[in-house]
Amino acid sequence: MTDAATAFALTGTTQAEPAPRLLKAGKLTAQLSGGNLRMIAYDGVEVLRATSYLVRDRDWGTYDPTLSDIAVTETAAGFTVAYSARCNGPDNTALDISATIEGRTDGRLTFRGEARSSTGFETNRCGFCILHPIVDVAGTPVTVEHVDGTIEATDMPDLIEPWQPFKDMRAITHTALPGVSVECRMEGDTFEMEDQRNWSDASYKTYVRPLALPWPYRIPANEPVSQQITLVITDSRPASATPAISTTGKAAIRLTPGEASGTMPAIGLLITPEEARASLAALRQSDAPKAQDLLFHFDPLAGHGADAFTDFAAIAAIHAGTTTLEIAVPCKRSLTEEMNEIAGWMQAANFRPDAIMVCLAVDRQSTPPGSQWPDCPPLEDVYAAAASAFPGIRLGGGMLSYFTELNRKRVPAKTLAFVSHCTNPIVHAADDVSVMQTLEALPFITRSVRAIYGDKPYRIGPSTIPMRQNPYGSQTMDNPNGGRIPMANRDPRHNGQFAAAFATGYVASVLDARLETLTLSALTGPFGLYAGESEPVAPGGNRALHAVVKALADLAGRPWHAVTSSDPARVLAFAVEGQTGPALWIVNLTAEEQNVDAFALSDPSVATPLSLPPYGVLGLHA
Repeated sequence: MTDAATAFALTGTTQAEPAPRLLKAGKLTAQLSGGNLRMIAYDGVEVLRATSYLVRDRDWGTYDPTLSDIAVTETAAGFTVAYSARCNGPDNTALDISATIEGRTDGRLTFRGEARSSTGFETNRCGFCILHPIVDVAGTPVTVEHVDGTIEATDMPDLIEPWQPFKDMRAITHTALPGVSVECRMEGDTFEMEDQRNWSDASYKTYVRPLALPWPYRIPANEPVSQQITLVITDSRPASATPAISTTGKAAIRLTPGEASGTMPAIGLLITPEEARASLAALRQSDAPKAQDLLFHFDPLAGHGADAFTDFAAIAAIHAGTTTLEIAVPCKRSLTEEMNEIAGWMQAANFRPDAIMVCLAVDRQSTPPGSQWPDCPPLEDVYAAAASAFPGIRLGGGMLSYFTELNRKRVPAKTLAFVSHCTNPIVHAADDVSVMQTLEALPFITRSVRAIYGDKPYRIGPSTIPMRQNPYGSQTMDNPNGGRIPMANRDPRHNGQFAAAFATGYVASVLDARLETLTLSALTGPFGLYAGESEPVAPGGNRALHAVVKALADLAGRPWHAVTSSDPARVLAFAVEGQTGPALWIVNLTAEEQNVDAFALSDPSVATPLSLPPYGVLGLHA
């Protein structure tokens, strides 16, 4: 297989991501990528996930600026970077940026940026974003210095905060490892932090310009916007202290039996009116996954009407499992009128699902901090109207969008049979590493849901790499060139082995949540298991994700056991007792081959050396 063919099989595209440049200044290291820094580490330990100068458009899309005059200098004393960048906006507007970065061997890192527009420039945000990691940082003590000079000793949030945990920030200090403190100082504007785990990002994000201020806003012509981020690392360890162990080496990753156990969730598949007939044909194929639940989507505001239920009924008639209908309630007329009309269409088509999940259409759009909540009926009234219109059917609630919206508008769940939400890994960033890193946030999301709703039956999905709906702008982003772009309604990696690895890692990350149902794909279309005639994969053929979802559906209801990985950022695993005996599921979350020492299922004291290919998924049987 050629290099291009291999790349396409892995990621669904032959477009390679630019390789980052590793910068070093003593024990301080950072990766330079696209003019920004990521994986900032000290003595092998990540201290910041990223520091970036970003410009956002009115739909919260991130500009991809054109860089020029890039100069990088590395000496024994450290490194310096300088460059210019330009963002081209609508109506022939432009924003020019000049940036400098300096890293020193004493653990000091400075990133300066100045933006200026000769035309004036509309933006939702312009300036620095700093990402703190979540693993080994969540719930730990931090010190926050505010713009008025006051000092606050507090903790990083453990459970996910719906609103900003810290506002009016000038600096924040945390402990990276015993004896090593990290101060991040932000100058030039007022900063605040949001808990990006809400969106399944694996970070806390400190950003410029408080959300309480109006957006979009306009940068006046010829008015400079200057900011500076200074990272000061203080190492108070004695010189003889044992250095930290780098997580970037090639040592074999150890897998050992964990303590948690439970039951594998039911697997769902999404079916929309637009894909209903293609889905019916797919279900009739001999290799169709035997999913436990079919999740039918219905949105009157998208033009869905009575004919959708005729197609849904035909599909339900050949499905051996349960069915769920999710309804985006328009709230353009009385709730009783709207619900009864839908119930009448369902009855006429002889379509009776086992469960119905209702969500107000307006609640699919985000209500950011400082914004006014949309005018809509109380959720208690919505659920009462649904219960009346659909008697005898399990009624669920939550959000058709993401955990963010569920966390900010917590539904009254007392009368609900289950709660549900989705996730999406390309809300803020879409590079391969960032997408896989979102798996780190999933246990925090599910634990936060359980803290809110207790033992209420809990469903997640559909959760796919491409975005089906954008709560943060007017639309999802078209992606005709098959790039890696945030908020895209089509993503090339859904066509490759990457999606299979992501789905397997997703399952491993949420098993402890005791989910009732997990939906990781549709049957057909841009979110599907089967490629369409115009798809770049073999037309009408199976995507790599198909095999994983099919196997997971066969394992639904079977006992699982936790597996501990010595490097969960690279390899995750879980054990499951299938119909043919126990199996160890192992997934490589990286684009590099990984060496693994797995325990033998028959004797956990015996190690089995394995080599996992890039994004490889392995089922190891006893």
